[in-house]
Amino acid sequence: MKIAVVCANGKAGKLIVKEAVNRGLDVTAVVREENQTEAKNSLRKDLFDLTAEDVKGFDVVIDAFGAWTEDTLAQHSTSLKHLADILSGTDTRLLVVGGAGSLYVNPEHTAQVSDGPDFPDVFKPLAAAMAKALSELRERNDVKWTYISPAGDFQADGERSGKYILAGEELRLNDRGESIISYADYAIAMIDEATSGDHIRQRISVVRA
Repeated sequence: MKIAVVCANGKAGKLIVKEAVNRGLDVTAVVREENQTEAKNSLRKDLFDLTAEDVKGFDVVIDAFGAWTEDTLAQHSTSLKHLADILSGTDTRLLVVGGAGSLYVNPEHTAQVSDGPDFPDVFKPLAAAMAKALSELRERNDVKWTYISPAGDFQADGERSGKYILAGEELRLNDRGESIISYADYAIAMIDEATSGDHIRQRISVVRA
């Protein structure tokens, strides 16, 4: 299996690459600067400059793009649209590192995590930008996408427990009442989905077991 990880030098990207490499997969790190991952293969190119030819031949493209500042939040939509456009009509799967703010908290799917009174105001613009990108992705029937939301507490430096619970569109708590997962465990879930998942055109979510 051939996997490309876009924005591989980021915290999530590095761990996703590491997980894939440790499983013996053929991994290419797509980076803007010098490759800082464990992947032996790399493509030094900005996400927005990638072409259909660049991603040709990969079984899976993993989008680990992140933008945090007010002036770059719109790039969640534009970057995802660009990747979807260059993968349009192909069999290559597009797996997206998503956000938790757009997970639903009721069976009717009318209320999201970011609507809650305890959701920090500082994160609301980011949650809104990522929710917009997901909404736009849902309209794409020409791409084999899967959007993977982490738990609410997404811990960059959290330990790798090796266990997680796979859930769907609604926020899932573990048996301890937690919504938490480390980047390392999230990477396990991402590569599991890449190698054996079949959630085509679906949003799924993961939480530490």
